[in-house]
Amino acid sequence: MVWVRRIGLRLASLLAVLLALTILLFFLQEVAHFDPVAATLGANASPEAIAAERARLGLDAPVLQRYFIYLGGLLHGDLGTSVRTRHPVAQDIGQFFPASAELVLFAYVLALVLAVAFAASSVLRWPGGAVGRGVMFLLAAAPSFLLGIVGVIVFYSRLGWFPGAGRLGDASQLTDPTGFMTIDALLAGRLDLFGDALHHLLLPALALAVGPALAIGRVLRSALEATTGAEFIKTAQVKGLGEGAILRRHVIRNSLPAPLAMAGLYLGYMFAGVVVVERVFTWPGLGLYMFNSLLKADFQAVAGSILVLGVIYVTSNAIVDVLQTVADPRISFD
Repeated sequence: MVWVRRIGLRLASLLAVLLALTILLFFLQEVAHFDPVAATLGANASPEAIAAERARLGLDAPVLQRYFIYLGGLLHGDLGTSVRTRHPVAQDIGQFFPASAELVLFAYVLALVLAVAFAASSVLRWPGGAVGRGVMFLLAAAPSFLLGIVGVIVFYSRLGWFPGAGRLGDASQLTDPTGFMTIDALLAGRLDLFGDALHHLLLPALALAVGPALAIGRVLRSALEATTGAEFIKTAQVKGLGEGAILRRHVIRNSLPAPLAMAGLYLGYMFAGVVVVERVFTWPGLGLYMFNSLLKADFQAVAGSILVLGVIYVTSNAIVDVLQTVADPRISFD
């Protein structure tokens, strides 16, 4: 019952945040005086056609009623129609989101690996670890878009080690049942295309991963150092427990809550930061879609993209809260 109550409280908090986000987006739409009818029907539409369409969409209703119409549309997957592509925004997002998800998830795994290496090299005093940590500090001082630009100039234009744009050398060679090039290549049994997809992923993923890797790694290092110096660890050592057993039973579990919280925050942060990285590498994902929509003042597309990113952000944080309580039952959602 305690777990049900905790998860229920966290779910209620998640829904409240999402509701606030829909109110904010609706308010911005009202302030911007965006008229989806005029944008959809065009400047040459007759006043009668515009009035009929506004009545059909409920845009001539009072503001509170319009909000509930807007909210009802969201609950049914209706994010409006893009002025730029003339397609439903939900359809566009379904087309572009897998590319962003693949990039962010690959970058996230890369960030976690680098974070663990950063923390372990410091706590375990690995030879040469100080050099690696210094390089990470230097790279993390620059924003992701600058790392991306430098990466394109150095590793694509100058050295030719990595491709500078796109997801695959020749995307026509591969069908995309999942939208993830790496998975689709494996499903097709094309290891050459799988390697090519990883080759295209590495440079933008590294630009996206370095900053989160350093932040998570520093928190993990501090947690490990604090735990290994705790009295109960010394007691376990006195009792004769081996180093491996102490690490598994005590150090890792008691060090996880803070790094888990930071990792959850940065998963949402990376989905937000993917916009500029995709622009630099011409990565055909949701970030590039939103950037191009901003240039055309396509409010429906931008609002739909923001809503999707917001859902990902608050959901990832809710999942991390649950994982924290699993790692340390002393933590409560209250």
